[in-house]
Amino acid sequence: MKISLITVSFNSAATIRDTFESVLAQSYSDYEYIVIDGLSKDATVDIIKEYEPKFSGRMRWISEKDSGLYDAMNKGIKMATGDVVGILNSDDFFTDSTVLETVNRSFEQNQPDAVYGDVCYVKADNTDILDRYYSSKKFKRWKMRIGLIPAHPTFYAKKELFDKLGVYRTDYKIAADFDLLLRFIFVNKIKTFYIEKCLVTMRSGGVSNGSLKVHTRIMKEHLRSFREVGCHTNVFLLSLRYWGKVYDLLAAKISMAFNKKSSNNKG
Repeated sequence: MKISLITVSFNSAATIRDTFESVLAQSYSDYEYIVIDGLSKDATVDIIKEYEPKFSGRMRWISEKDSGLYDAMNKGIKMATGDVVGILNSDDFFTDSTVLETVNRSFEQNQPDAVYGDVCYVKADNTDILDRYYSSKKFKRWKMRIGLIPAHPTFYAKKELFDKLGVYRTDYKIAADFDLLLRFIFVNKIKTFYIEKCLVTMRSGGVSNGSLKVHTRIMKEHLRSFREVGCHTNVFLLSLRYWGKVYDLLAAKISMAFNKKSSNNKG
């Protein structure tokens, strides 16, 4: 099974080496790597050129003006020739060398339309420190009504789904990923499979982790997405997802404290 892996970048020189190295380290080799750069003004393109030969012909890339993150993702999907499509952001990296191998095995053994797993959030200035662990294990289709979705950075879907059900809507500024998963999983009820493993490590921060203004925008776009696909929800139901985030944060802090105490006791 051929996997089309897409990385979108813009002024990502500080982090994209980690992304590339994690892809190069993968034990699974039947993939194509598509990099879509938005005319970066820093050294990102130089780094892309530096790494291109290391992929032995598996990397294709472009650097041109786009209309934002989701437009760039759509360009990558359009270029994809694989059976399955996944996205790895330019400030994220695979948690270990077996991620693509695990994705491939999950498709072959379970025959789903899409798979997803867990995400580790780490400190932006120290990727060895766990900030939060996002588990997709308890995700159920109905939970999308309360704003809960599987971890989008771990979402791998058959290419034919994008051809049939559409790509990311560029008129959404923040929640196009939510909208796509809503259309795929909730409305069209595609068959999914959960991989019980942290697939992607993300630096804390980003577009959807910001101020009250940002979260207000997310709420509005989530409500709009439900409305446009003809499904009912409301502000109260969608607000319940924040309790899940608080739980994840507390669980990570408790785990870190326990591990630190155990280490000190051993010392």
